[in-house]
Amino acid sequence: MKYSNLGSKATCYGFGEGLKAIAEKHDNIIGLGSNITSSVCINFFTDAFPDRFYSLGIVEQNAVGVAAGLALSGKIPVFATYAVFAALRTTDQIRISLCYNNVHAIIGGAHAGISVGPDDPTHQALEDIAIMRVLPNMTVLSPCDANQTHLAIAAAVEQVKGPVYIRYGREAVPNFTSFDMPFEIGKAQTLREGNDLTIIATGHMVWEALEAAKKLKEEGVDTRVVNMHTIKPIDKETIIKAAQETGAILTVEEHQIHGGLGSAVAEVVSQHHPVRMKIMGMPDCFGETGEPEELLDKYWLTSKYIIGQSIQLFRRK
Repeated sequence: MKYSNLGSKATCYGFGEGLKAIAEKHDNIIGLGSNITSSVCINFFTDAFPDRFYSLGIVEQNAVGVAAGLALSGKIPVFATYAVFAALRTTDQIRISLCYNNVHAIIGGAHAGISVGPDDPTHQALEDIAIMRVLPNMTVLSPCDANQTHLAIAAAVEQVKGPVYIRYGREAVPNFTSFDMPFEIGKAQTLREGNDLTIIATGHMVWEALEAAKKLKEEGVDTRVVNMHTIKPIDKETIIKAAQETGAILTVEEHQIHGGLGSAVAEVVSQHHPVRMKIMGMPDCFGETGEPEELLDKYWLTSKYIIGQSIQLFRRK
């Protein structure tokens, strides 16, 4: 699957632009905000459809209840705020009001991961994938760049009937996928072929994995790179195929090493085709305040560390 760096762009812009675009096709989409519309880019929708947007204030739990009511009334509500609030503060309401009722509501979890940087540990969502993916009926999306986030919100509207959680970031990152690349929920994308090792990454870590794969080729390690943009439902077929054909899997995520992408992949591998695995992510700790590049480097979430872990895993294989 072909890709090329189109420049840097924050994934939150993809969310906002994608929401505006899909709302032009579906007039039953309703936006819900919590006083930070521009920060999470839902303002693209607000400016275009002011009569279809409601600012509820800083009452995230109540917003989920409102979303459930709108969904039960035939609307498609989209609620976006920082992921620490969207996924963690509202877990009880999401579980009962959205998931138990299996209603079609979309939650945007912005500013996810360690790369939110200066917002300090209280605003760095590093556990949201684990919490959201364990809830019955919940679909969990983690697109890799702005273009794919644009497609993800459209897919959340048109491909799903139940609740959806979309994780996206704040900082500008390489925008390298094309709108022509199909986004099918539950179907991973193999961006680079290889038979020695597979790196399965999600979110902002996909680009780091691709950069690592280039250098690994120079080291004699032919690396497959898989963009796992859907955490739930996980693409078992692609994971099993990677295990069978490459014999080793490294997962990389901007999330805790427990309960996230790595855990989801390990569940599949252990039950269908056990191979050597390594999970890269936040090492069971909170983040800290700093610039995104500094934090990603400190916690081993850049291409140079992916290269090192890949070589170790390949040699053990």
